[in-house]
Amino acid sequence: MFSITKAVCRNAFLAVAFLAPLSAAAQEACTTYTVQEGDTLGGIAMTAYGSYNYQMIFNANREAIAGNTNSLPAGLQLVLPCKDGRLTPDSELSAVIEAETKKQDETRDPNRPYLPPLKFVTANDWKPFTDESLTGGGIYVRMATTAMQRGGNDRDYKIAFVDDWGAHIDTLLPSGAYDVSIAWSKPDCSKIDMLGEFAVKMCTEFEFSDPIYEVAYSYHTLVDSKYANARAFADYAGARICRPEGWPTSDLEVEGLAAPTVEFVRPKTPMECAKMLLDGKVDLYSIEVETSTANFEELGATDKVLLNPALATFNTHHFVTSRSNKRGLEYIAMLNRGLAEMRESGEWYDIVATGLAEYNDAKK
Repeated sequence: MFSITKAVCRNAFLAVAFLAPLSAAAQEACTTYTVQEGDTLGGIAMTAYGSYNYQMIFNANREAIAGNTNSLPAGLQLVLPCKDGRLTPDSELSAVIEAETKKQDETRDPNRPYLPPLKFVTANDWKPFTDESLTGGGIYVRMATTAMQRGGNDRDYKIAFVDDWGAHIDTLLPSGAYDVSIAWSKPDCSKIDMLGEFAVKMCTEFEFSDPIYEVAYSYHTLVDSKYANARAFADYAGARICRPEGWPTSDLEVEGLAAPTVEFVRPKTPMECAKMLLDGKVDLYSIEVETSTANFEELGATDKVLLNPALATFNTHHFVTSRSNKRGLEYIAMLNRGLAEMRESGEWYDIVATGLAEYNDAKK
C-alpha cells in the first residue's frame, strides 16, 4: 500500500541484478539481498548501513515484507537502497517528482471553477515528517499538497502549523476551523475493546485517509537490562515504558501491554525519553526508529543501548478529518485518489526518500 509500485520494484531488482549480479549474499547498500535463516531487519540494516534503523529498508520493500517484519522468511529478496535513498546506483532522487509535476502543470485547466481551498493543519517539531523549516513543510505535508494535485484533483489548499496536537482533535477539526490534520496514527478499531479512551475517540469520531506511511516503532533498552533479550511482547510485562505525550499507545495496547501490566511514562518530548532510559528511570523507550536512533546518536550513547532486533510494531499514519465536517469524506476521497496515483508512479517513494535525505544531511 505504501511502497513503490510492483513495476518500480521489479525494475529496481532488474537494475541491481544487472549492475551487481553477485551481491545477493551480501548485506550492502545499493544492492539486492537474499534473506538468510535468522536474519532480522535490524541486523540487515546494521550490516548495510551501520545502524539498526531499518525504516528505509521497510519503505523500499513494503509489499514483500508486510506481515513478516518480525520473522523474515529465508530466500526473500530485499532491495537495500543506497544510503541516500536511491533504489539503484544509477537512479536519481526527485526525478519522478519533477516529471509528475511537469505533467500536472501541462494539463492544468486555467478556467477551472473556483472552489474554496482545503484547510490543512499540522504542527512543528516532528522531523522529518512535519516542520516549517523543512522543504515543503516536511514529508507528510508534501504528500498532502501533492495529493491535492494528483489523481484528477486540482484543488487549492492552505497549510497552518498549530503546535498543540491535542487542540487539533479537541477543537480545530470538530469546530470546522480546519478540514484535515496532518497526520495521525490509526488504532486497530477492530479491537476497540482493548483500546484506551483516546484511541476509542479516534475510532468513533474521526475519519482516516488511506495510509500515507507506516512507521517502524523501535524498542530500546539499556545494554544490561533484563528486557534486552525479549522475544515476545509478553516479555515486557512489568516494564516502565516511555513514549512521549501525544504519541499513541494503541499498538502496545493490542499486544496486551497496558496498565497495570506495564507502566507508561509520558514526558513532553522524545529526547526526554532517551535521557530517562539512560538514567535508569524507565526500562524501555519505544518510538519511531528514526527518532530514537537520532536521539541516541545526538547524546553519543549508541553504545549504551540496544534496539531489540526481533520485535517491532508498525503504526500507520493518515490524514484525519472530523465526522462532523460535512465535506470531510469528500476531502478524504480526494486525498486517497492523489495518494493512489503517487504510489503508482513512484512519486510517493521519491518524496519519502528526498525528505529523509534532507533530514539525514541536516544531522551531519
